[in-house]
Formats: sequence, C-alpha cells, structure tokens
Amino acid sequence: MNETFPAIRAARVGDAHGIFNLIREHHEDLIGRALGDITENIDRFVVAEAADGLAGCAAYNILPEAGDPFAASLEIRSVAVRKAWRAQGVGKALVDAVFRETAGYGIRQALVLTFAPEFFQQLGFREVPKTTLMHKIYTGCMNCTRQANPFTCPEVAMVRAL
Repeated sequence: MNETFPAIRAARVGDAHGIFNLIREHHEDLIGRALGDITENIDRFVVAEAADGLAGCAAYNILPEAGDPFAASLEIRSVAVRKAWRAQGVGKALVDAVFRETAGYGIRQALVLTFAPEFFQQLGFREVPKTTLMHKIYTGCMNCTRQANPFTCPEVAMVRAL
C-alpha cells in the first residue's frame, strides 16, 4: 500500500487538467471528457489527492425523469483511479463522497453506465436493461463518439437504491 491514503475532497478549478489526464489515462474504461466540460462542471467532481498528485476522481450528474421531478436519478460518472492506487479503496471512497455530497437532494436512485460492472457490484449496484434508463440514453449516449448504437454498446447499465 502507498504511504498515506489520499485525501478525498471537492475538486477545484486548478484540478481540471489533472482530472482530464486521469480520464484520458483510462480511455479504454471511460468515455472521454473535454477539458472545457470538466472545468464547467468542476463543482460536480470529487478528487483523491495524494502526496504525488491526483490519485483519482469521480463526478456526478442529476438526471430528471420526464413528468416526475421526484424520480430524478443520480448518475455516477468519470470514476478513475491511478493504477498505483487501485484495489486500495480509493474508488469506493470517491463514490461514497459523491453519495455524501448529494445526500440531501432527495434522490432515490443512483445509476451508472460502466465498462467495470464488477467494481460497481461491490458498491451495491445491480445490472438493469438499458431501456430502463432512457433519459440517460437520449441525453448522453445519443451523442457518444465511440458507439453508433447505445443498445449495442458494451457499457453495462446499473442502478442502486439510495
């Protein structure tokens, strides 16, 4: 294990480049994000800060449900942990920080589209058909540059009750 467990904190604008690089390092596991998008949404990121720089990051988004504002979902996004810090609880700590940050929002469900379903299963998520997450499909997946069809994309849809 590395020397000291990274400090989990809210991201700051100065973290945007580090977050961008973390996400790029995980290009096979994550959908990329533009530096401008990261900076614009920096208030929705948490980071794990180690002595030698950022050890990880995670972000969230609130997805409304058409016709039912009380059925909004919390989307977990951009969870990335540097290889040196994997399997040490950093990813879990980042997702837990997102849950703490959003606990007062009154949201009943968290969702994720992921290439790492085993990680999210350990956090209490369960796989669901993508057709149950149509708002996410229409607002996010339809603009994806990696896949032409969200329903044949290998990302796994998962949810967790909050």
